Amino acid sequence: MLDQVNATLKPHKRVALEQGQADRGKPPLRPKHVWSIRTKLQIEGRVRDLAMFNLAIDSKLRGCDVVASRVEDVAAGGHTADRAKVQQKKTGRPVRFELSEQTRQAVDDYLRAPIRGPAISCSWGAAVPTPT
Repeated sequence: MLDQVNATLKPHKRVALEQGQADRGKPPLRPKHVWSIRTKLQIEGRVRDLAMFNLAIDSKLRGCDVVASRVEDVAAGGHTADRAKVQQKKTGRPVRFELSEQTRQAVDDYLRAPIRGPAISCSWGAAVPTPT
């Protein structure tokens, strides 16, 4: 009877979904994929998406942190900064990162984009009344 108890208490070895290989998630984007995404966004004229994509690549933040970031975090006073600081939601820690020249240019292009309606964007999509 003691052998039955010991047999049931042995820890079971976990087997991953891929027949013994650990689940490592998706591999990171390769430089050729990053360049193709940037090129596609530029050709389609998606200024906001290009700025956010470049920001995500430079900062290496989680998607929820990139989406929650505000224009003021990277472009205080209408001028894009060399460095930015964003607070992570999950850990609560601030993350400092440097913006590449390409990202600064994309954010500047976004800030200079024609305004659609009587508001300017201050949070990558939220509207604030235009100063008169």
